Amino acid sequence: MGSLVGSGGLPFVASVRYLAGPTPDSTLALFSLSLTNQTLTFQHHGNEFVAGYHVEATFHTDNTGSAPVREIASDEQIRVRHFRETMRTDESVIYQKFVTLPPGVYQVSVTLRDGNGPAFSRAARTDTVPRFVGARLSRPLAVYASNGRQHRHELPTLVANPRATLPYGSDSLRFYVERYSAGPGMLHARVVDGADKELWRDSVLLTGDTDLASATLIIAQANLPVGQAELQAVPAAGGDTTRTLFLVSFSSQWVITNFDEMASLLRYFDQQDWVDSLKRSPPESRPDVWHEFWKATDPNPITPENEALDEYFRRLQQANVRFQDEGQPGWLTERGEVLITLGDPDEMLDMSNGIDRSGLRTLRWTYNSERLVLYFQDQTGFGRFLLTPTSRSDYQRVLARVRRTGR
Repeated sequence: MGSLVGSGGLPFVASVRYLAGPTPDSTLALFSLSLTNQTLTFQHHGNEFVAGYHVEATFHTDNTGSAPVREIASDEQIRVRHFRETMRTDESVIYQKFVTLPPGVYQVSVTLRDGNGPAFSRAARTDTVPRFVGARLSRPLAVYASNGRQHRHELPTLVANPRATLPYGSDSLRFYVERYSAGPGMLHARVVDGADKELWRDSVLLTGDTDLASATLIIAQANLPVGQAELQAVPAAGGDTTRTLFLVSFSSQWVITNFDEMASLLRYFDQQDWVDSLKRSPPESRPDVWHEFWKATDPNPITPENEALDEYFRRLQQANVRFQDEGQPGWLTERGEVLITLGDPDEMLDMSNGIDRSGLRTLRWTYNSERLVLYFQDQTGFGRFLLTPTSRSDYQRVLARVRRTGR
């Protein structure tokens, strides 16, 4: 997909996309980066919560350590009113910056640091900055919003979509495209899968003048299968075809494009009869079964999202971040299981400086509304916390009641 993906303590997805600059020797690059509120450290100030991050991006022509051709460095702040917003796991933060670059091959390096904590991530890749000469079409650029420009020396008004991902349930994915030195005209576009099977087709009008014309392609999600797809665009009057990859994912909270992975991740979802139907469905009927599952589990059909699935994957992501010290994904731990199914407890206590009378480190979680107190013990001394037998029984009893009553 041509993205820069930073893992580790501060995950991010970044991309660099290109448009024509004011001259053939100056290409306009749009650097964009997305991350989630939940990965940042927020501090409570007055009536709001504040987080910060520092982003750096460098463009080098070699690996000798010489000065970069271009460098982006910025300190940013995020302010939210409610604590719940600090735990958002969707693409809640987007940073973007236009820079001009001479055409050529570059080593692009990105570093992201938490402004209130030690977490950071890095990513790098080799990228080719194109030269726009003569009649040329830009590669489609994934955006959330776009307003084209009239001249090459201007900047278009865009909100980039660095992940280029279309979550299931969203109505559409937008791509901005420009054509140079050819004037207005029709643009043909189609989406194909990995076997070059056509999944979608449309035509739009490029508007502008001879020097620069632009259009926004809007791809409807309805008939697209989950997975990677390719958008192809070509002027009706003829010319080269430009291509860009994007993803159709099961959820906005979690980039999932594999059906079996999705079914596995849903092991704690409260409507297991529907999950079982997903697992049993043959490959050729999975899109239809998934569509039925989506409708049956959606608590608010008026909205395009499935709020139940979004909340489920939000909790799953929280579990992975909070409980990553047990040697397995956090959502597979017993603390992760409880967090995903019951949500955050009202109180979390590490008892008696971590040691109870049995000599084992013990954690206590309290759910006031359910009149439930759970104890997790580290039986081995290696930080793997398991529910005590009595707590496991109490948890299963309360979970059955919650699912039965829909609370």
